[in-house]
Amino acid sequence: MKKLLILALFAFIALPMLAQTGNKKTGINKENCTFTNKEGKTFNLYGKVKIVEHFPDIKVQIVDSFEDLDVKIVEHFPDQCGKVKLVENFTDVKVQIVNSFPDFKVKIVDSFPSVKK
Repeated sequence: MKKLLILALFAFIALPMLAQTGNKKTGINKENCTFTNKEGKTFNLYGKVKIVEHFPDIKVQIVDSFEDLDVKIVEHFPDQCGKVKLVENFTDVKVQIVNSFPDFKVKIVDSFPSVKK
């Protein structure tokens, strides 16, 4: 009975840890120019972006220094890393601008958008 109780306790503790090892790594992937959130969803760091107040895919903080991503706002062809077009419909990602606890920090630039990390 004691061995069965120890085995059950081990299974109760170890199985959730084993299940988490298959999760994708969260954060920015510099090689693919993507961001993976805590739920495991991956988003491109370029494309059509809608700024929202509630229920975002990504939370960002706009800063002047120590940014994770340089972003250039464009009107056409947001198809390279860091280039975004602000839209209201047919979005690729919904972004909320916050002052604290962002997923990552961005700096708005006029040229050379890229991932910094």
